[in-house]
Amino acid sequence: MATVTTGEGQLVSYVDHGGDGPAVVLLHSFLMDTSMWAPQVEAFHNDYRLIAVDERGHGETPATGPFGYWDVARDVLAVLDHLDIGSAAVVGTSQGGFVALRMALLAPERVTALAVLGTSGEAEDEQIAAAYDQLTEVWIAQGPETVVEATAKICLGDYDASAWTPKWSAVEPERLRLIANALVSRDGVLDRVGEITAPALVLHGTADLAYPVAKAEALTAALPKAELVTIDGGAHFLSLTHAADVNPHLERFLSANL
Repeated sequence: MATVTTGEGQLVSYVDHGGDGPAVVLLHSFLMDTSMWAPQVEAFHNDYRLIAVDERGHGETPATGPFGYWDVARDVLAVLDHLDIGSAAVVGTSQGGFVALRMALLAPERVTALAVLGTSGEAEDEQIAAAYDQLTEVWIAQGPETVVEATAKICLGDYDASAWTPKWSAVEPERLRLIANALVSRDGVLDRVGEITAPALVLHGTADLAYPVAKAEALTAALPKAELVTIDGGAHFLSLTHAADVNPHLERFLSANL
């Protein structure tokens, strides 16, 4: 992986898959890393320059203190600066969608198209945030084996999680607290996404256990140029779990807007 250090001193790891096609940034979900995009890299690497970023506190990108998704959005823009890429399409699943929306609000001229999957424009529900806080503390106090199975069910549904649970179990307690706090304490942007003029594709699984389809419907209604596509039986991290269903919609959207 390559790295860049931002003006604020944050190290950011990323993979630039190269190519002469239009640039597409890939932003992963909570607890995941750049490798979750393997199905999309395989499908699209001949047509687009795919840049996958390890978001702060994930993969090989460290988190040295509290942060929010606005900070992560700035990290990703710094990667584009480093690569001398003026604008790109941005594709994000779940947490990656939170970051993508904030990129489009921070630098609208740099986000040419926006695809978000299994995401929401709203702050976390207070009761759910409290439950996630409790899960985090149980994870730290009693060990990951107590909650990893439940976490995998929420994130991946019936998808085989065996490639991911060892990575999750290895996350250090302080890092886990930092990334979980960013998730549960994020601000809502639903009242601001009307400022985003880029075309948007909102993909959501009907079996998403983290956010109901109503969250996607609200986001689609608030975005000026958005289309909603639901994936029957799709899980929360549907770009990975239901890639065969998702990829044709991504291809249609990207080819029409890049």
